[in-house]
Amino acid sequence: MTETALDASLQPLPREAAELTGIEALGWIAAQPELAGRFLDATGASPDELRARAADPEFLGFVLDFLLSDETALIAFAGETGTAPDRPLRARAALPGGELPNWT
Repeated sequence: MTETALDASLQPLPREAAELTGIEALGWIAAQPELAGRFLDATGASPDELRARAADPEFLGFVLDFLLSDETALIAFAGETGTAPDRPLRARAALPGGELPNWT
């Protein structure tokens, strides 16, 4: 069976690229006051704790989960950063706990 274009677009990013995407998403979220407040509420962490965990792949997975849970924010992130809209999903798949399910 050959891989389709859709299947190829859903392949996880390399780990380093995934972590960079998570860091970029965290910075973007932090620059959006309302979204940043919701993110802080969801994590229960202080801004200092968030900064300390910014390089933690598990935490970056949570950042991407948060972004992916809000389609409006995801589209805004993609548009404002010039990121392909599927990149956060592909990044999430490369980080701990983000394996894409195989439904076949």
